[in-house]
Amino acid sequence: MGSDTANLLLLSCAWIAYAALHSLLASLGLKRAVVAHARPLVPAYRLLYNLIAVLALLPILGWMWRHPGPWLWRWTGPAGWTMNGLALLAAAVLVFGPAGYDLKEFLGWRQLRSLRTMAEDLEPFRISPLHRFVRHPWYSLSLVILWTRDMNQARLVSAWWITLYFILGSRLEERKLRARFGAAYREYMARVPGLLPLPWRILSQEEARRLEGKK
Repeated sequence: MGSDTANLLLLSCAWIAYAALHSLLASLGLKRAVVAHARPLVPAYRLLYNLIAVLALLPILGWMWRHPGPWLWRWTGPAGWTMNGLALLAAAVLVFGPAGYDLKEFLGWRQLRSLRTMAEDLEPFRISPLHRFVRHPWYSLSLVILWTRDMNQARLVSAWWITLYFILGSRLEERKLRARFGAAYREYMARVPGLLPLPWRILSQEEARRLEGKK
């Protein structure tokens, strides 16, 4: 087995382990176990979850930097301007776009400050302007950034694993959302695509407000 192949296999194993850890920490079962057996940690759980997610990425990124493999393609000329423009646009929408997320809730600051000791999230069912086009706009925008980059072997392998995890992770996430929001979320899923926007499956503002109020 060549060194490049071995490096890519190790990188793949690292991404699989990361996805497994990330999914485990996000699972409602583990959160409920923490509530039952380590209740004082619950208010800080979301913050710790995000911190672990970031720290666990560092060795993977370090491995990619040390073992990039050969370049497979690099965007140049008009294609380069186009790809960089798409990536910048996606990044701007990701940071400043109306995704409707409560960042304090997402990061865990609100749970920590209020000393919340519940396993379940408290955010209501909201359909932001971006959620009228896709159910997971942050994933979709991240994929645009990911696939518009120059690609060496390590980046391409990572891009495939991240894309696969976004697909599988979004489905795991939606199991919890269906259980929590019931018929409203099931109808939303039937009306709006998951990651790839489709012109004939865009939710109007009036339809979004109706679903938000549906029990």
